Amino acid sequence: MNVLVVGGAGYIGSHICKNLAANGWKPVVYDNLSRGDRRFVLWGPLVEGDIRDRGKLQETILKYRPVATIHLAAFAYVGESNEDPRIYYNNNVVGSLTLIDALSANGNLPMVFSSSCTVYGNQSNLPLTESHPVAPINPYGNSKLTVENILADYRRAYGFPSTTLRYFNAVGADPDMETGESHNPEPHLIPIILEVAYGDKPHLTVFGNDYPTPDGSCVRDYIHVSDIARAHVLVLEELLKDNAKPLYNLGTGVGYSVLEIVRAVEKVAKVQVPVEFAPRRAGDPATLYADASLIQDHLGWKPEYMELEYIIDTAWRWFKKERIGS
Repeated sequence: MNVLVVGGAGYIGSHICKNLAANGWKPVVYDNLSRGDRRFVLWGPLVEGDIRDRGKLQETILKYRPVATIHLAAFAYVGESNEDPRIYYNNNVVGSLTLIDALSANGNLPMVFSSSCTVYGNQSNLPLTESHPVAPINPYGNSKLTVENILADYRRAYGFPSTTLRYFNAVGADPDMETGESHNPEPHLIPIILEVAYGDKPHLTVFGNDYPTPDGSCVRDYIHVSDIARAHVLVLEELLKDNAKPLYNLGTGVGYSVLEIVRAVEKVAKVQVPVEFAPRRAGDPATLYADASLIQDHLGWKPEYMELEYIIDTAWRWFKKERIGS
């Protein structure tokens, strides 16, 4: 049966498509390729279309008759969202509402929504559970929370079936090296460190060394992208059986600082990574890590890739494959 994967040509979306195919589903990728890559559409057809194009969405739904949708299409860079919030609300919120209305008009097709730990903002009581208060401190987080609220209202008013996954920092690459992370420019920490390790950049800029953390740098929960993909497919299957809750965290429950990640990359790549410090960036919380016990207890999911150096090794192998083809 077909599953519509909106944003399926992206980093996380391509890993989800691989997992869907491995579990007997046919992923139909809907993506405008503004930040996705057609190279990563390997497990089903690609429909090039914008999430704000209601007519194209309707045409795609009628052609492929998906039984459900996984929605990942979003701009997702905190710094960019601070600089240009308009495009974030236009793409992430207006686009999501357009998609939700199209799914609602075609028989309330169930949807798994990709949200983010950024909805929590700054928190002192850790780890973060789904019942923590939400207080985003950047437009990206605000856009994700707005869509979460839309889904909650549609669930209550129209019976629209959905589950939101708030995941923490997606990292690593498919261990089979069929897909991985590829952005230009690259906004994410580990690939940027790998660029320095490979010699593409002279040093890593660490934004803030005065946070209230053990070494002064930000602490985050890094979860392997294949674990995120597996969770999406599991939740989709449970949602179709009306057995999924509206909201789950996805994380490992372990926090690593930026400087700890640097040291782990140095071990994997066997090179020194020069570091320079800069002032804190606006919109960066000091510490975020998850309590993912709800999805573990309710659906039996738990991360398989917990060893930090292995996770980084998958990213490093993919990085080198992209550079030299091996």
